[in-house]
Amino acid sequence: MLVMIRRSCVWSVLLLLAVATVRSEETLRINPFITDNRVVVSFELNDAYNDAVREAIASGLRTTFTYQLELRTPGWIDRTVGTAIVATTDQYDNLTRRHTLTRTVDGRVEDVLVTEDDAVVKTLLTKWSRVPVADTARLDATRDYYVRVTTRTRPLGGSLLGLTKTITGQVKFTFIP
Repeated sequence: MLVMIRRSCVWSVLLLLAVATVRSEETLRINPFITDNRVVVSFELNDAYNDAVREAIASGLRTTFTYQLELRTPGWIDRTVGTAIVATTDQYDNLTRRHTLTRTVDGRVEDVLVTEDDAVVKTLLTKWSRVPVADTARLDATRDYYVRVTTRTRPLGGSLLGLTKTITGQVKFTFIP
C-alpha cells in the first residue's frame, strides 16, 4: 500500500513539473482582414524566440515553427470555412554560421533565405503577414466568424515528458461586404 502511495506521489510530481514547463508567457497576436476578395491573416508569436529555441538552433537541430490557421463560424457545431498551414524551418550550419530558413504554405515551399542575422531569424520564425485563408465568396454577409491560430514548435522541448508546446489564439470578426 505504501509503495502505491509513493508511486502515485512521484507521478503527480512529474505531471506537475511537465505542466509547469509547458506553461509559457508567449502571446499570439492575430489580425484578420479582407483584401482582394480574400480573408487574409497576419499574426505574430511574441516571446517565443527564447533561450531554449536559440540553444536548439545553435546546436544544429532543425527547428520548425508550424502554424495552423482556421476560419470558422461559431454555432452549435462550428463550421470550418477555410484553413491554411504555414511553417518556417531553420537549419543552422555551425561551420559557416549561417541560417537556412525555409517557409512553406500548405506544404509548398514559398521562400528560402540564407542569413547570418539573428533578428531576421527571429522575425521569420515568429511573424507572418497576409496569409490567405479563404475566399470571401464562401462567407455570408453580416455573419460572425473567427480565426483560430494554433502554433507548435519543434524540436520538442521544455517538457519533462516530451510534450509538444502548443499555443492557441483566436479573434472574432463580422464579415460586412
